[in-house]
Amino acid sequence: MADKNELFPGTLDMLILRVLSRGELHGWGITSKLEQLSQSALQVDEGSLYPSLYRMEAKGWIEAEWRMTENNRRAKYYSLTRAGRKQLEKEQELWTRMSAIIELVMQST
Repeated sequence: MADKNELFPGTLDMLILRVLSRGELHGWGITSKLEQLSQSALQVDEGSLYPSLYRMEAKGWIEAEWRMTENNRRAKYYSLTRAGRKQLEKEQELWTRMSAIIELVMQST
């Protein structure tokens, strides 16, 4: 992954699901939103984004539809499914629990 800051394995899916929970976007919109929300700390390249999108589409977490963009270009728009919302909830709970455990260990003397 060509990110400024390396992501932990599996977190890209969670971040994409979170971005899509705010509304449907095309691939470029997803990467732009991730960069914006992370204050430019994350810059996800196409080689990481699209395999993740295809994997999540195959699992039924997201769905896609070809449409025209505001610039009159054809693009695939992705949206979260009900299963994707449930998966996001699971991943957020796991992330919260694991980050708290890691923080406990890192702060121990």
